[in-house]
Amino acid sequence: MSTQPAPAPLLIACALGIEQFALRAGDRGGAGGPVTVLRTGMGPAAAERSVTRMLAGPALRDAAVLATGFCAGLAPGMHPGDLVVAEETRDPRGTTPCVGTDLLVKELVRALPGRTVHTGPLTGSDHVVRGQQRSDLLATGAIAADMESAATLLSAVRAGERPVAAVRVVVDAPEHELVRIGTVRGGISAFRVLRSVLPAFFEWHRSLLLPRR
Repeated sequence: MSTQPAPAPLLIACALGIEQFALRAGDRGGAGGPVTVLRTGMGPAAAERSVTRMLAGPALRDAAVLATGFCAGLAPGMHPGDLVVAEETRDPRGTTPCVGTDLLVKELVRALPGRTVHTGPLTGSDHVVRGQQRSDLLATGAIAADMESAATLLSAVRAGERPVAAVRVVVDAPEHELVRIGTVRGGISAFRVLRSVLPAFFEWHRSLLLPRR
């Protein structure tokens, strides 16, 4: 009597406690396999350490990895609560292509009707991006920036071949700088969106478990 192989696990990585709380608050089950929500800590070095350590253990050695949380939108016209699905992540060490971007977009539109979903390169930074830095990064072709996604995905693929993706929620943008008190409302909007993304992540994960031709 043959036994089915265990479903591949999913590692969802975020940096902040508030991001982890939002994801757990939105978890209603429905993943295709075991799911771990990892709080890495803030910044690329912390993300690299945490993800590398988790993937070194036997439970998550073959896990698909999805980086998520909040980000800075770089393009004029972006608003808090918009979604960014990365086609690739970038940092000074290189570029990591993402898997299943189109599926994530489709499922996010289904899960969050009316929300704008942007696709394009997501760039890494070692600090919070503000002011002129947004324009400088936009000029490279990136549409959003955060401190952990690029390090998370690069660490994941260096630990072994696996599907990776990054989905971020815009918390501030060129016309909605987080440093202004009026953008607190934008933070609340971004939190509510992040609380609703897990069904899309689970569909992405399930698609990876289908037999490959």
